Amino acid sequence: MQITTSLSANPTDDARLSEILANPGFGVNFSDHMFTVEWTPERGWYDARITPYAPITLDPAAAVLHYAQEIFEGMKAYRHDDGSIWAFRPEANAERMKRSSHRLALPVLEVPDFLSAVEELVKVDARWVPDNHGDGEKSLYIRPFMFASESFLGVRPAEHVTFMVITSPAGSYFKGGIKPVTLWLTEEYTRAGRGGMGAAKTGGNYASSLVAQQEATANGCDQVVFLDAQDGRYVEELGGMNLYFVFDDGSIVTPATGTILEGITRSSIIELAGKMGHQVTERKFDIDEWREGVTSGRITEVFACGTAAVVTPVGSLKWADGEVPAPASTDLTMRIRQALVDVQFGRAEDTFGWMRQIS
Repeated sequence: MQITTSLSANPTDDARLSEILANPGFGVNFSDHMFTVEWTPERGWYDARITPYAPITLDPAAAVLHYAQEIFEGMKAYRHDDGSIWAFRPEANAERMKRSSHRLALPVLEVPDFLSAVEELVKVDARWVPDNHGDGEKSLYIRPFMFASESFLGVRPAEHVTFMVITSPAGSYFKGGIKPVTLWLTEEYTRAGRGGMGAAKTGGNYASSLVAQQEATANGCDQVVFLDAQDGRYVEELGGMNLYFVFDDGSIVTPATGTILEGITRSSIIELAGKMGHQVTERKFDIDEWREGVTSGRITEVFACGTAAVVTPVGSLKWADGEVPAPASTDLTMRIRQALVDVQFGRAEDTFGWMRQIS
């Protein structure tokens, strides 16, 4: 893919950028440039370009606004102490976007082109990748996304599609230290069913979780837990994170995929925990096993994982008629978290080959 670059005539000045990077938050500030490439059946992918970050123009009849044909990814770039910039498993994000493309009837952007788009944009906006000075967790969040941009009111796959990448500096997910999140078990709403879009990273899955998240917030909880749609008894995932359960014999269980998103952090933890000597099993996980396991002490830790939070311990689980207290420990959770973060930021050897150097 040949990429043209037009640099911004008014990039963010150094003083303002320093102010942003000192306290970047999450998803509120955006770098100076963006990547765009378009697709039609006749031309394939064409006009790949990096341009100044700016609003985009969509026709009111753009298919994405009416039929939600869109997908996205989330990943990060990290500045190591020597000033080099690295991405964490971008090939896995590219492969997952291919799977999402198939599910949403969108054209496939091949892995090398996905990587080129991400890497060239990060190189152009390299000064937006924060420093960490040894032990911080600031990074550059990267958001690739694809949507149906054809102007057409008809229910069929769009014949004009746009793929874009934008980036945003991100601070540590946890302000004031890592604290266990309190979870609400929704017994009314489900996230996805058999044959649905649960395994695709598409906005509709997140939109459908918002009312359940409101329910969680109204009940004093941080996140919502979804059960399967068929039986209403098997744990699937949170609104935006995957779950893990640690047992008193050191074994670990995570809910099997199929109707849940195959998280990149999730798969990384399976490998990492295995190398640390823990047996990790992917299987159906009954909500009663959670309740009874924590109460009896059989389950010693519960944690969640995702790109933004990396790994976070889980505290109590609440529902309309009851509550399970927080598990007894967070020891393994925090050791797994530290091991993963140390690889991402170059503070530990990458024995898995996960990191890809950008500059």
